[in-house]
Order: sequence, then C-alpha cells, then structure tokens
Amino acid sequence: MLLKNGNIHDAVNRDAYIGDIRLENGKIVEIGTQLEPLEGEEIYDAGGAQVYPGFVDAHSHLGLDNYGMGFEGHDYNEMGDMVACQLRGIDSFYPQDKAIPMALSGGVTTVGVGPGSANVLGGTFFAVKTFGNCVDDMIVRDPVAMKCAFGENPKRCYKDKGDSARMTTAAKLREMLFAAKDYLARKELAGEDLRSRPKYDMKMEALIPVLKGEIPLKAHAHRADDICTAIRIAKEFGVRLTLEHVTEGHLIVEELKRANVPLAVGPTLTNASKIELVNKTFDTPGILARAGLQVSIITDAPVIPEQYLPLCAGLAVKAGMDPFDALKAITINPARHLGVEDRVGSLEVGKDGDVVVADGDPMESSTKVLAVFLDGKKVFERGN
Repeated sequence: MLLKNGNIHDAVNRDAYIGDIRLENGKIVEIGTQLEPLEGEEIYDAGGAQVYPGFVDAHSHLGLDNYGMGFEGHDYNEMGDMVACQLRGIDSFYPQDKAIPMALSGGVTTVGVGPGSANVLGGTFFAVKTFGNCVDDMIVRDPVAMKCAFGENPKRCYKDKGDSARMTTAAKLREMLFAAKDYLARKELAGEDLRSRPKYDMKMEALIPVLKGEIPLKAHAHRADDICTAIRIAKEFGVRLTLEHVTEGHLIVEELKRANVPLAVGPTLTNASKIELVNKTFDTPGILARAGLQVSIITDAPVIPEQYLPLCAGLAVKAGMDPFDALKAITINPARHLGVEDRVGSLEVGKDGDVVVADGDPMESSTKVLAVFLDGKKVFERGN
C-alpha cells in the first residue's frame, strides 16, 4: 500500500509536510516525497488531506463495558475482592463490542484497556488494537500495568467490607506489596528446591512484575492528596508508577515535576459527579505540558465515547494547550505511557502501519475521518 499526497503530521516534527507513506507487511517502510509506486502496489491518494498516526488512548475500558448492554455488559470491576491483582483485563475483553468500530471510525487505533477503579488492586491493563475478532490477535502488549486505585471509589465500593477511609486504601496496598516482596524473596532464596518454595499464590505472582519494575502501578488518583499518596507508596517500594486522571494535577505542579512520572489526564468532558472532581478543568493538560511533563489525554471510555478522544484534545487546545502538545497527548505520549512507543504513536519507518486520513484537524468537531489504516491495511473508509 502506498499513501500518496498527504499532509503528514507525524507527531515527531512540529510542522506538517506533504509526502507519501509506503506500508508493507504491516509496517511503515518508507516516508518521502514523490515515491514511485512498485509493481502491484495499491495506491491511496490522500489528495492533500491531513494524515496522522493512529490515535492512542492510554486509559480506557473499551471492550470491557459493552455498548448497549447495561449492567449485563459490565465486565471491568470485580466487586467481591478488594485486592484482585490476579485478574487480567484480557480475559474480559469482547472484540465484538459495538463501541470498538466506533472508536476506529474516530481514528483511535490503539487503547490501553483494563479493570476499573472499584478495587484497591484491580488487575492488569493491556494495549490492544481496535480491529479484530479475537483479542489474542489484537494485542500490542500484555500486560502493560497493574491497576490500583485511591480516593472515593474503593471507599464507596468496599465501605461495608473493610475500606471506608483513604488511609485504609493505602494500608491495603502496602500490605499486598509487603506480602509480595516477602513472597518473592522466599521464592528466590529457595531457587530450584521445590520443598522450600512458598506455596503458589496467584495474587503474589501477579505483583512480582511490579516489584521487578517490568510494569508500573497504574494509579487511579483524582485529588491532590491521592496523587501524593500514590507517589509516596511508589517511592517506598521502589516501583514504577503512572498516574491516571490527575484531576487536581494543576494544583501540585511542582510536586509532579519532582516525581516526573507519566500522566494520563481525564476524563474531562464530564460533569463533576463526585467531590474529588470539583476542581476538574480542561486547563490541566496544558498547564502540565508547559511544565515539561509527559501528558496524555484520555477518555476513560465509556465515560467519554472512545471516538471523541481527538475532540477532548481539541478542548484542551481551546483552554490554552499548545496544539502540538495536544497532538502528542493522543499519539506518542500515550504510546510511551503504555510502553508501546516502539510500535505506535508516530509516523516513523519501522513502526506499525497505523495511519489516519482526515479532511481537517481531527481536534475540530467538524472534521471527518476519511480512512483508517491499521497494520498496513485499510480497515475503515467513510462513504460519500
């Protein structure tokens, strides 16, 4: 496949440029000007339309809270176990969820998907493409993070089961990390001696990649105090951290600069439905980006429908965010947030052939996505 005559916004260079993109075996193999078609190569003439990397959402429940299914489709919170770190988001993902092709039609080609925020520990997130029939064939990386949550949600969901205060949530998380640290030490000390090994514990095993730094804690934290608690605990145990939602991040910019962890901001296009959202504003991503922090903009779909990810970036621009920072916040930054920047998030040779063609700036509400290429194949084209 050869995409010709596109105005390319590659998420690497600030300025767009007219050029062509060659896709082969699912990858971008060449970017240039006036590339000559190869024998048998299919041509897509963008005709000067705007060309972008496939958009990436670092935090979503797409495929786990199925469109139009109500409570029966709710598959992203385990309500019977406060610390459910042994769960894998991949096992609840429904590729036939009608919200997935909607996401694709909006140019969203990769999402970080996993459990919600009812649990102190909820299980693992994974990165997945938005086209396919079986999740095993759609995965970019699994796992990418271990979900944990602070603030109102664990308190509300487990107030009658032993968690009714923020300090209790923090203590439960510490308890599990201490236990996993001890479990890992005993397992390593025993080596090949099966008689000395601790009894297999699925929860402890699930936390070992966190302790080894292979995946981060993905911490749901809206309020400033919850953000600081997440940072404090990550430092205590020497584990990696990403911060999710960061609603009051603009109130603690210096603290976030010291922590220097990836930030996923949103969902902002919503009502302040609980007390910890009272300071929610579209100013936040721009303030944090100007401070030099790595900012991703998220939908938390289905809170905001996934296809409106670019629109959320546009609203951040309206509130003062630099347009190029906003583009990076829905492309390369979320790819880095998920640890998949080697494959997606920008238009560069060697990366996956995920390309969006639009008739204008996708951060503007009037813009239409004309075509989407995923892994080098055209998977969406808008009809006349």
